[in-house]
Amino acid sequence: MLVVSPGDETYRGYLLEQVAAAYDVVLLTGAEPSWEKPFIVDHAVVDLTDPTALLAAGRALAERHDLAGVVTWDEWHLVPTARLARALGLSSTSVEVMRACRNKATARTLFARHGVPSAASMKARTLLEAGLATMTLGYPAVIKPAASAGSIGVIRVAQPEELPGAFEFASAGASRSREDTGVLVEEYLDGPEVSVECVTHRGATTAVAVTRKHLGPAPYFVETGHTVDAADPLLDQVAPAAAAAVKALGVTEGVQHVELRLVDGRPRLIEVNARVGGDMIGHLVRLATGIDLPKAAADLACGRAPDLTPTRSAAAGIRMLYPDASGTLTARHINQPFAAHTPWLRQIQWIREIGEQLLLPPDGDLFTARAGFYIVTGRSTAEVTDRLDIAADEITIATRTDR
Repeated sequence: MLVVSPGDETYRGYLLEQVAAAYDVVLLTGAEPSWEKPFIVDHAVVDLTDPTALLAAGRALAERHDLAGVVTWDEWHLVPTARLARALGLSSTSVEVMRACRNKATARTLFARHGVPSAASMKARTLLEAGLATMTLGYPAVIKPAASAGSIGVIRVAQPEELPGAFEFASAGASRSREDTGVLVEEYLDGPEVSVECVTHRGATTAVAVTRKHLGPAPYFVETGHTVDAADPLLDQVAPAAAAAVKALGVTEGVQHVELRLVDGRPRLIEVNARVGGDMIGHLVRLATGIDLPKAAADLACGRAPDLTPTRSAAAGIRMLYPDASGTLTARHINQPFAAHTPWLRQIQWIREIGEQLLLPPDGDLFTARAGFYIVTGRSTAEVTDRLDIAADEITIATRTDR
C-alpha cells in the first residue's frame, strides 16, 4: 500500500498504524520519516507540492514494490494522489471527481443539478461582488474560501458593516490554497452541524456513523469538539442526504466525511470531504462502533470490499483545548491522580509547549489556537458529554497576553 503524505503523528498517526496492521506500507512524504518508521517498509522523500516530482517518486516506488493501491488522508493531496493512482494503473476515484470534492463552488453546482439540498452560493472576486451577492442571499451570510479546509477563512457576516473585514479574512484564508484562491458568499444555514462518516464501494454508499459537532463562538466556525454514538438515531435521518451528495459528485469508491447542518430538522449539505475525517473522528468511530475506517480506505484503494460490521455499540467524544485569550502559553496540566484512575479518559494530548504562542481567530486558526485535546468514552452521548465536562474541570490552560 502506497500512502501519500502521512500527516502529523498527533492527529493522523492512528491512520497509518491501522493501515500498517493490514498492509505493508510504502510512503511518499515531504520529510525524512521519524515516528512513521515502525509502520513502513520503504519511503521516498519528495516535494509534495510539485506534481511532477510526486509522480516520479511514486513511479520509483512502484518499480521497487508490487503496489496494490494508493491512498491519502491529506485534504491537500487528494487530487495529486488520484493523478498518481491513474498513472500507476491503480484503483482510484477520478482526478475530475476529486477536484469537484475539493472545490466548494463546483460541489454546490453539482448538488443543485442533482437535487441535493445545500446552501445557496455565489462566487465573489471582489468586495463589490461580495456585496452584490449578499443583496441576493441576504444576511446573515457566510464568507469562505472556495478550496480550503479546517474552517480556515470561514466567517459569518450578520450585517453589511461587517462585510469588508469578513471578505479580507476569507481572502487571506483562500490565498493559502494551491487549487483555487477564490471566495464564496453563501447562505447561512442556521442549525446544528453534524458530519456523516461514509464508505462508498462500487457506487453504493454506507453511512457508518454520524458525528455531532460542537463549534466555538460566532462569527468563526472553530470546531471545539465532536461526539460519536453507535446508537445515534440521527444516523438514519441524515444518511440518505449524505449518500445523495456523494453520488452527485460522482464518487464511486472511498471513505467520505460529509458535513451538513440540520435546518428546521432537515439536512442541508455543506461539503463532501473525500477522506477520513480530521480531529480524530476516525478514531472516535472505531471506539464507538469498532469499524476501522483507515483500513476500509486502504481496502477500497486496492479494489476490495471493506468489512463494515460493527463490533461494539458505545459512544466516544473529543474536546479541543483552547485558551480563553490569545497569548503565551504559561500553564498546561491535568490533575494526575484523576488521569491515572479514570479509565474512561482514553487520551489527553498536548500539542503546544510552555512558552509557545496560541493565537485565536481572527489572528490565528485551528493550527495556532489549540493547546491540545482529550478523548473520553461512555455508553451514550449523554454519558460522554458528562464525562467531557468532568474532565474539563481537571484540566488547566493559562496564557499571558503580550502587550
